[in-house]
Amino acid sequence: QVHLVESGGGLVQAGGSLRLSCAASGRTFSSYAMGWFRQAPGKEREFVAAVSRSGGNTYYADSVKGRFTISRDNAKNTVYLQMNSLKPEDTAVYYCAAAPVDTIVVVAVGSYEYNYWGQGTQVTVSS
Repeated sequence: QVHLVESGGGLVQAGGSLRLSCAASGRTFSSYAMGWFRQAPGKEREFVAAVSRSGGNTYYADSVKGRFTISRDNAKNTVYLQMNSLKPEDTAVYYCAAAPVDTIVVVAVGSYEYNYWGQGTQVTVSS
């Protein structure tokens, strides 16, 4: 089992920044590729960003590319999502998730690949 707890959400004006954190406990954090997803009201959950076990490979949704940065610190069992130049359409509940993968370079993009999910943190961007 992996227990994930997100933090760092809040209310920010358009153009502002937030940094989300996701702390993991349980089995070895470095055994999992990590990802961030989000779900806006009335919409389906969508992929935001992913990072490999090593942290060396990342992948982003087109909608956030160039504005968001995913990173991880395996010594602290934590994954981060730095969000810059925020837009009202970024408003959503953001979830971190852990995917068991065999190699250290793989990133997981599909939600079906993730076994463990956090409870989510609300991000609201005002115009």
